[in-house]
This record gives sequence, C-alpha cells and structure tokens, in this order.
Amino acid sequence: MKPKVKKALVIAGISVGGVLALTLTFVGGFLIYASSTTLQVKPEAKVEVVDRASAKVNPASDMRIVTWNMGYGALDEKADFYMDGGKTVNGESVTTIYRNTYAIMNEIETLNPDVFFIQEVDIHSQRSYYVQERDMFLRNFPEYDNSYACNFKAGFIPIPIGDPMGTVEAGITSFSKFDVIDASRQQLPIPFSWPISLFNLKRCLLVNRSPIEGSDKELVTVNLHLEAYDDGEGKAKQLAQLMGFLQAEYNKGNYVIAGGDFNQTFSNVDLTKYPKMNDWVCPIIDVTKYSDFTFSMDDTIPTCRSLNKPYFDSDKATHQYYMLDGFITSNNIEVKGIETLDLGFKNTDHNPVMMNIKLK
Repeated sequence: MKPKVKKALVIAGISVGGVLALTLTFVGGFLIYASSTTLQVKPEAKVEVVDRASAKVNPASDMRIVTWNMGYGALDEKADFYMDGGKTVNGESVTTIYRNTYAIMNEIETLNPDVFFIQEVDIHSQRSYYVQERDMFLRNFPEYDNSYACNFKAGFIPIPIGDPMGTVEAGITSFSKFDVIDASRQQLPIPFSWPISLFNLKRCLLVNRSPIEGSDKELVTVNLHLEAYDDGEGKAKQLAQLMGFLQAEYNKGNYVIAGGDFNQTFSNVDLTKYPKMNDWVCPIIDVTKYSDFTFSMDDTIPTCRSLNKPYFDSDKATHQYYMLDGFITSNNIEVKGIETLDLGFKNTDHNPVMMNIKLK
C-alpha cells in the first residue's frame, strides 16, 4: 500500500472513530440527563391536599361526578397528535392553550359537580407553552378541595423530529366539594423498559378519602388515566391493580368511585355504533368478572375521537370514535344516571362524562 493511501485511511479511521466516540458521548450524556429528570416514583406516596372544603358527604343527598381528559389544553378540533398518526404534539399557540382551558373550566362550572376528575393537566410543559393549568383550575374553583399526582415528567422528549415535545411535567388532578382528609398517589405497573420508560408516562391512581356523615366509612374516589401505547399487557396489569384496590376498599365497607380515561371500553357498551376504522384495537374490559361493581359508560355519544388528523376541517364520518371514559362504582352506590356531553371535541379530543349517584 502506498504511504499516501495508508495515511489517508488512517486519517479517515481516526475521523470515523472520533465521530463515533462523540456520538456515543452525546447519547450517553443525554441518557444520563434523561434519567435524572424523569419522574421518580414510589409504590405509594402521600400527596398534598389544598384544603378549602369542610363538608362531609351527606348520604341522603344525590351527588354529581364529572370526568374529563383536557388534552393539556392543546388537543382541540384543529389538532392532530404524532403518537396517533398525526404530525404534531405541541399546542398551536399559548392563546390556544388559554382559550381551551378556560372553555373547559367554564363548562365544568356550568355542570357544578360535587367531585370532578381531570386528566392530562400540564404544570410545566413546552407543549402547552409552560401554562400552569392546575393553578388556573385552583383559582377558578376556590370552594373545592384539590389534590394532584404527577404521572409524566421528562427533561426533554426528542420526538417528533423538527418540533419535539421537549420538557414535560403533567398529571391528573381531583376536585371535591367534600373535605378530603387524605390523598395518595398509587403507582401502577410500567409496561416499558429502560430507556423507553424515561420518556413515557408513569401511570398512577390518585386516591382521595372523604368522611361520611353519621358513619365511620369513607367515600374513596379514584382518578385515573390508564396506559395507551403498550401492547395490551400493561393495561391488563394496571386494571388488575386497580380492581384489587377497589375490591379491598369495598371489603372495608367504604363507598368507591373510580373514574377517568381508561383507554379501554367496557363490555356492556354497544361498540357497533363506532365501527373500527384504524389499526388501534381498543381493549375491552369484561365487566362480568367484577360482581361487586357497576361499570358505567354512556355510549350514545363517543367520549373520544381519533387524533390522526384535525377534526374541524375534515369529514367527521371518517374519524375513529371511541368509548374510553367512564366510571366504576361499588355496589353500595346507586348510579342514577350517566351522560356523555356532546361538545363536538371543540376544545379537547375527549367529551366530558357526568354521572349522578347516591349512596345506598
């Protein structure tokens, strides 16, 4: 081999090696950063209660419960979502975030629930222009006790390329007109392994406990947002933990309400109204397995729409619709009615679900 050729190959090898070393250093450094900024979880942890209500639950009175996934104020009728086959993850503008959040709060104020659950609430996220959405709710509902559990925290999420999600801190929050004497975050099984888990939600249950007049039992409310993007095994494990917790509370004689975005539907729902039009298979919970509980969804109106494309400018008949949001109640609670409110997905990709109940 000629000396000049040999020298060129050596230089090329050094250059390639240098680039590889630099790349590995960058990737390694990024994973260290991601590991240090992701949500650190415990099996169970107490969470702070913003204590502003003092009333005990009156067993003789009807109660209204609402659940709503607010889509972090960004997933309105103009939005699509990268993970669902769309192109974006970030809100259109900070004005969009405020407009959607205020519209959601105004609707809840009109419904005047005794308890309401909200999912996908951002408190420090690039995707929602760092608007503190929980603080907005706290200011707007000063007569309610409040608790919050983080389920999503990452220093930087690099996808989608070109317009990444970036910094995320978000969770689920519960509001109650009744005195909440204890609140806790119950960690659910995480279906993703490292390093993918660094950039995914750490799903949890937000459990509130309120005293009942004339009783030593409690009203136990559970706000939830179960797994969306796993192969199904994670959903099954999370459901098993949820139902085990609910059963244990019911066995104590407590009154139990779990509500939120299940990312699954109940077997007593008529899905023929919403034929399958995309590749995602919505798991079905066999409600006949749980004799101590009532599973409630109102299938007259879909609770969620697909996010593979915007809603406002497309043929609405080509969208996939889902039944994902609802409630599970213990059999010592009478469900007097449940209704999905048809708001046309104007401000979020979910419709609110309202349930009226009474303790037996």
